[in-house]
Formats: sequence, C-alpha cells, structure tokens
Amino acid sequence: CIFSPVYLIIVVVIKLTSNGPVLYKWNVVGKNGVHFKSWKFRTMEEDADSIKIKLNDKNEMVGPVFKIKNDPRITKVGKYLRKYSLDESIQFFSVIKGDMSLVGPRPAGPIELDNYKEWQKRRLSVIPGITGPWQVSGRNKINHFDDWVKLDLEYIDNWSLGLDIIILLKTIPAAFKGT
Repeated sequence: CIFSPVYLIIVVVIKLTSNGPVLYKWNVVGKNGVHFKSWKFRTMEEDADSIKIKLNDKNEMVGPVFKIKNDPRITKVGKYLRKYSLDESIQFFSVIKGDMSLVGPRPAGPIELDNYKEWQKRRLSVIPGITGPWQVSGRNKINHFDDWVKLDLEYIDNWSLGLDIIILLKTIPAAFKGT
C-alpha cells in the first residue's frame, strides 16, 4: 500500500506519545442499519469512551452526535491526526471490505442511531463514506445535526459519479488545510 510509510510513522508516533493501542475499534452502523467494525488511528486517551459520559454537558452539537471544540480526551498527536483527517485514512480497509465507500454520509454510532428522528434514518439508505458532504461543507462549523442530515439527504437524492468526484476533489484541499 502506498500509505504504508505514513502509517508506519503514525503507528510509531502514537506508541511513543501515549499509552494504549494504536488503533481504535469503531463500532458503527452502515447501510440499512447493518452494524460493522471499522478502525481509526487512536487520537484520544485510552479511556476516552468512559470519560465522554462526564463531558455530555459540554456537547456543542444539537442532536444525537457529540463534539466539543477543545476535547480534553484528545492527545497532542491526536489533535494533529484529526486536523488533517489522518486518523480516518485507515478506513480504506473498510472500503476494500465493502462496509464503506469513499464518498457517502458518515457512519452512525449505535448510540447515536438510537436517538435519530425517523426522517434522519434515511441517511442509512446508502453505504457510508470516508468523506462526504458534511466533511467538505464546513464540518466543524455545522453544529446542528439536522443541518448535517439535510446535507446527507441532498447528496443521496442527487447522487451521481460526478458528485462523488467533486466531493473527493474538495476533500483533498480540505484535508491538507486541516479544515
């Protein structure tokens, strides 16, 4: 794989700078509600999932997803990996397996899905993607899940190979700029 040297560097840096595994097993929900396991390079402290419960009151998103700007669970290296989306680059293996696509709505977490409104579940009608409309439309500036879902549904309703190519082309500068 052409990314092997980059992945090797990421593995070494994560191991040298924090305790815990290099990879984070991500349990997600894909097309038609099918659960699958994907992986990310670990960007948070080892016990981040248990700490999240204590941070729920700091959630800056409206809706069933969780985001806070200066998340204390993120490691120093993790901040960099997330900014440039390097943590999710290993999801190419989920694309090869067929669980994910290069472009599509972001996969849902099982707990998030439990809190979806009925109309929001339509975003699960297609294979989730590594990148998608949310990621190239100011992901960190969108703080209402309804707006995020509307972007996904517009993508689903207007899907074309050309649209996927446009999103992929927009992803490259967004990743390099860290936006």
